Amino acid sequence: MDIRIYAINLDRSVDRWTILQNKAELLGFPLIRVPGVDGTKTPPECRIDCDVRAFARNNGRTILPGEYGCYRSHLKALTAFVETGDAVGIIVEDDIELCDDLLARAGAAVEALPRAGVIKFASHRIVGFRRAATSKAGDEIGRTMHGPQGSGACYVVTRAGAQKLIETLRIMTYPWDVALERGWASGVPTYATRLNVTFPMPAVTTIGTSPVYRSVKFPWWKRFKTYGTRIVETTCRIVYANLG
Repeated sequence: MDIRIYAINLDRSVDRWTILQNKAELLGFPLIRVPGVDGTKTPPECRIDCDVRAFARNNGRTILPGEYGCYRSHLKALTAFVETGDAVGIIVEDDIELCDDLLARAGAAVEALPRAGVIKFASHRIVGFRRAATSKAGDEIGRTMHGPQGSGACYVVTRAGAQKLIETLRIMTYPWDVALERGWASGVPTYATRLNVTFPMPAVTTIGTSPVYRSVKFPWWKRFKTYGTRIVETTCRIVYANLG
């Protein structure tokens, strides 16, 4: 199975691209650079395809510039993949550590679970895991009953899955990592490995630090609708995980 890697990289993150490109060349991996969208250069009034009210209701805060750029960048990477006509691709962010068996494990994961449209290879947390399959490479693949899992740093995607994501996630109502794993909403069969296949390299985030996130968070009394949304999301996630 021929699989190419599509790496999102901001023009200003030259060092990250150099490290990633050198590692890909060392491993013989086909790496395609996707110029990232720099959200800091897009004023809020110039943002496209954002439902500001829905984002505020769903997340209890406003959109960070880095989140906007990340969201648009992933859609750009998925579009670049679809345009190649390839059956399977890997989308990564430029701070990911490429492991030497990444392509083999991606191919094995798709073979083990051919109905999958997305298989996340990196998550911040896996709680309440429900196994759907085990690949020949030994990776357990399934869904979780608790979330969000976090991280959109590395995931395998099929052509059909990418086309559906581009269509259903065109309007931003969640950060990309959250939107990606909401397979019950996107209609894309979405899974994750129990253990991470890849890990981010130690680096300063280009999206936002914890203090920055706290600064845009609404006070508790403005987040009642958010609490209600999270109860619904939790219910949907549990049902989705148990459907396998």
